Amino acid sequence: MADVISAQGLGDHPASEHALSDQDTVALIELMFFAYRDFVSDPDEILGQYGFGRAHHRVLHFVGRDPGMTVQQLLDILQITKQSLGRVLKELIDKGYVFQKEGETDRRQRLLHLTAAGEELRQRLMGPQMNRIRRAVALPEGNAAHLYRKVLYHMVSPANREAVRDWIDRASLLGDSQNGG
Repeated sequence: MADVISAQGLGDHPASEHALSDQDTVALIELMFFAYRDFVSDPDEILGQYGFGRAHHRVLHFVGRDPGMTVQQLLDILQITKQSLGRVLKELIDKGYVFQKEGETDRRQRLLHLTAAGEELRQRLMGPQMNRIRRAVALPEGNAAHLYRKVLYHMVSPANREAVRDWIDRASLLGDSQNGG
């Protein structure tokens, strides 16, 4: 991923520099609602065939991006209760999509990995979303992917931006190394 979010070029800008009218702001909010609805519609249909929901999708995605992550790392990313994650993980493990390994240095740790079926499902869920993103950023103006990334990054709570940037930088490196890049 050549243009990952990094500290360079993503600084905060004074609000007055990019002020929008209320009408334009509401239109962007509505576009975000519609875009999200359609972005999750294809995976939702696939997940329904397995009796899974969006929480299952998020677990499959993040565990697939960082095999061997701990349950605590996943809790930090998803920001859901341990009980909610436990229920979703149990289903994914029982149905053969995720497995846990004991930590090598700390046997209390549960390191999460996708099975081959889990990776296949993750790819199947991600395919339509990748197509939507590619279509959205394939604009003739040029630098749409960078601008899109920048807008989404700035929608993240300022308190969480550093952790999100670190995750994306690290996961992108992991993805590159897994794909021979």
